[in-house]
Amino acid sequence: MERTIEETSEKSRTGLLFFLFLFGVVMAYFEAAVVVYLRQLYYPEGFRFPLKVMENHILLVEIGREAASIVMLLAVALIAGRSFYERFAFFAIIFALWDIFYYIWLKVLLGWPEGLFDWDILFLIPMPWIAPVLSPVIVSFCLIIGAAFILKRLWSGGVFAPNYREWAIAVGGAFLILLSYIVDQDAARSLALPGSYRWNFLAVGVAAGFYALARCLIRTRKGEKPLE
Repeated sequence: MERTIEETSEKSRTGLLFFLFLFGVVMAYFEAAVVVYLRQLYYPEGFRFPLKVMENHILLVEIGREAASIVMLLAVALIAGRSFYERFAFFAIIFALWDIFYYIWLKVLLGWPEGLFDWDILFLIPMPWIAPVLSPVIVSFCLIIGAAFILKRLWSGGVFAPNYREWAIAVGGAFLILLSYIVDQDAARSLALPGSYRWNFLAVGVAAGFYALARCLIRTRKGEKPLE
């Protein structure tokens, strides 16, 4: 029996999502492997704050590696997707899987983190980001959930097209989350122990992102009067 177009498309999408999942997991292993080497060099007795100062050339190499990682994730999303928002959703999924499985691999390879509230240095561009492990994990799961809603709408033949107001709300939420990571620069720059994490920034940022997503999905739903 010949497959219908819908059945073929469904199989193709399942295979594509599996590939994206596999890529995210493998990328996470590469990231974790590099961190294993760095921690062996700088934290042989175990990773903890205050952070140790890296030599400038090592720091520049690490910044370059992080930038290269983002470019690789973007490249896969661009190749896999067929439209801007499908690529956007694919990037969100790969990024989130990369982040979640990075910590899973670190737990397997180093036995760290000991708990979800252990502090970590997350990123170095354009300045150091620090937060408890739970924070980026929450953001990553939210990215996967949001991307799933976008793909469901697109793959069902619907429209997903945020307007300027929805983009502004989402970007504002993302900025608040970023602010929660970079506000404590004394600890991020190896000068002190971390203070209290701004969980309120994270909560408001995540809520803003989901509000913008829900508003767009409702506004663009067939048969609904657009929201102003």
